[in-house]
Amino acid sequence: MESITLLGVRIDRITMAGALEAIEGFIESQGPHMVVTADASSVVIAQKDREFRRIVNEADLVTPDSAGILLVSKCYGPPLPEKVSGVDLAVEVAALAAKKGLSLFLLGAAPGVAEDAAQNLRQRFEGLKIAGTHHGYFTDDEEVVRRVSESGASVLFVAMGIPKQEKWIARYLDRLGVRVAMGVGGTFDVLSGRVSRAPEWMRSHGLEWLHRLVMNPRKIGKVLTLPRFLWMVFLERLGFRR
Repeated sequence: MESITLLGVRIDRITMAGALEAIEGFIESQGPHMVVTADASSVVIAQKDREFRRIVNEADLVTPDSAGILLVSKCYGPPLPEKVSGVDLAVEVAALAAKKGLSLFLLGAAPGVAEDAAQNLRQRFEGLKIAGTHHGYFTDDEEVVRRVSESGASVLFVAMGIPKQEKWIARYLDRLGVRVAMGVGGTFDVLSGRVSRAPEWMRSHGLEWLHRLVMNPRKIGKVLTLPRFLWMVFLERLGFRR
């Protein structure tokens, strides 16, 4: 799969349709696969967190999950074709699972959120099988790994935030019994209805970050990673970073 490298972090040159095709192939093949949806904050975190950077670069699929990623990709050859966000990809994978008769396990977020997200997905996609749900406030990893493994789920969504969710998946991937595991950040909050998404016009113009900030000013820390990310890329293109 063709990819680019932004500040040492691999991003695959892929569309939503291509990502779904790849994931369907992962499900049909043997062995577990890890999918990462990488935004600008992921790349910034990876600069100091070598373990996280290694996990992303070794993942089976890394999608571009922010307007900032798409913008700077123009500095590395042909621009990435489109944004493939965690929320949108999770919804499309749920639709695929319903069509194929596969089951999902939703792990993460606050108590009750995954359950509500699962219920809304069931209502949206007739016949969708939810193998199980579990909140993200647990201390016994072994118990959660066992529950996921015994559920028979084909796909696992993990909503614990970056980079915790990716590290957790990487640590237990071979024991989870799923074909695909994907970190989805705040996706359950959106799917449960607790958090509204930006209007389509804002998303299409790369302004979803502004909507998040207005809805939750506490997100300012993550929003500020975007200018930092752009500055890092600028320095790298000038040859000041290796």
